[in-house]
Amino acid sequence: MDTLIAPVLSALKEHHATNNFADVERAFVVAENAHRGQLRKSGDEYITHPVAVANILAELGLNSEAIIAALLHDTVEDTSYSLKELRQDFGDEIAGLVDGVTKLDKLTYGPTAEAETVRKMVIAMSRDIRVLVIKLADRLHNARTWKYVSTESAQRKARETLDIYAPLAHRLGMNAIKWELEDLSFEVLEPKKFEEISRLVAERSPSRDKLTRDAIEIVSQDLAADGIKATVTGRQKHFFSVYQKMVIRGREFN
Repeated sequence: MDTLIAPVLSALKEHHATNNFADVERAFVVAENAHRGQLRKSGDEYITHPVAVANILAELGLNSEAIIAALLHDTVEDTSYSLKELRQDFGDEIAGLVDGVTKLDKLTYGPTAEAETVRKMVIAMSRDIRVLVIKLADRLHNARTWKYVSTESAQRKARETLDIYAPLAHRLGMNAIKWELEDLSFEVLEPKKFEEISRLVAERSPSRDKLTRDAIEIVSQDLAADGIKATVTGRQKHFFSVYQKMVIRGREFN
């Protein structure tokens, strides 16, 4: 087993005791061969991108079909490997997923486009919801590597992400992805404000962590006293959310 695909298979096995692991490895080999010689802007081999997308999906608990489609999602558009070949090798279901992601990649979003209209188009084009989930994972990994592209390109993608993809992640209940997409976009679009809020959050983090722990303990004890079985959790607001409250709603950081 190639060490690059090993984490994907490990995450997949955590969620699915029986799954088509052999086809996942086969899809990795096909994708690796198709993308051979291609590099990312970072200088990394291109195969690292589809593997990263597949790993995001595996950690979310998606099954092998979605993982295979993620590994192959750029082959039809960016290599000589055709959709016909993909369909012959992996079947109609996976070919349909890859074709759906390829079509989404061709959707353009410019200053004259209404964000809600584009969001509706994205949903309409994603007949299988897994197409949209793969696209969100694709955008997330690309967003994590925006530092390697031009400022203009990063800002354009960040604006698109805030307007289109973060709201779609929210609609799907994928809040962890939504929050990360928002913070990565915020860092690109408002770097000074991002840095300031990051500093403020870091300075207050110890006291806020203690306050959160204390609140969780109190609520947990109250629920237990009433015979209610529950797990109480708390989280720190992400930077973009803090920014929205400070600027848009006119609140102080405290």
